[in-house]
Amino acid sequence: MTAAPEATPPAPRMSPDEFRQRAQLIEAEVGQVIVGQRDLIRQVVITLLAGGNALLEGVPGLAKTTMIRTLADVVECAFSRIQFTPDLMPADIIGTTLISEDEQGRKYFRFEPGPIFANLVLADEINRATPKTQSALLEAMQERTVTVAKTTHKLTPPFFVLATQNPLEMEGTYPLPEAQLDRFFFKIHVTFPSAAELVEIAQRTTGTRQPTTRYVANGAMILAMQELARTVPIASHVMGYAARLITATHPESSNAPAMAKRYVRYGASPRGMQALILAGKILALLDGRYNVAFADLKAVALPALRHRVVLNFEAQAEGISNDEVVQGILETVKEE
Repeated sequence: MTAAPEATPPAPRMSPDEFRQRAQLIEAEVGQVIVGQRDLIRQVVITLLAGGNALLEGVPGLAKTTMIRTLADVVECAFSRIQFTPDLMPADIIGTTLISEDEQGRKYFRFEPGPIFANLVLADEINRATPKTQSALLEAMQERTVTVAKTTHKLTPPFFVLATQNPLEMEGTYPLPEAQLDRFFFKIHVTFPSAAELVEIAQRTTGTRQPTTRYVANGAMILAMQELARTVPIASHVMGYAARLITATHPESSNAPAMAKRYVRYGASPRGMQALILAGKILALLDGRYNVAFADLKAVALPALRHRVVLNFEAQAEGISNDEVVQGILETVKEE
């Protein structure tokens, strides 16, 4: 079992310039290992700085696991990897209560923490575990606590779950229910590299020299960056635009476009708007601004909403994707 991470020291104060510089260092160091995939790296960093959880979806061999391991090498935090399989049990994730014996021979119950007690947790191929085991992550992802035998244990911040899943192999998998998908701040699609990037990948991974990284941040810095991000102001008309984007995903809404009315069964939850706003604030800081623009919300709309929009059977029959629906909503809802 993975030992629980040590308590993170109090977060130091951080300026917007320091925020941007530190985030650029994290992205640059991850880029030493991951070829291309700038959008992937940026979206994972945004999720980390928002204090959320990310779901990475892509075909095998696209360095999803390597991406997360590299982030752990760059951010000095406790890292844990959980390989999800059909025989994995909830206790294998959150831990279990054991009977121990003290020096006087008296028996007592002792909690042995599971691998969830880390700062960065890789849930590899999360859809291969049964729903019972998948649900063991829900409390940790949302409440940052774990309850075992009527005792609640707090997880040490920062806490960040990065889950991966393969969209091709559906046999022997258990699709995540909407309630659990909604717990993910972003759902990130990992795209296939270009020919030039494939050449660079081969050069980096088949030679004698392996790319290396260094620590450029720690838990206290991440907490400080998370705290600063929440102080970024957002104008009321920009906030109203975010609200209209969310209501437009609901087919029964008066401002829902024709595509949403035809293809959407359920729209995005309030967590979708929270993700839009918080991601927009972080994107503004990364761009050197201390205010959220319409463009920030548009830039993060796909990863924030694609997994929160549930399509109906007509959309599935016609091959309409979640991204197409969200993109149609972005083109329809006007800035005011």
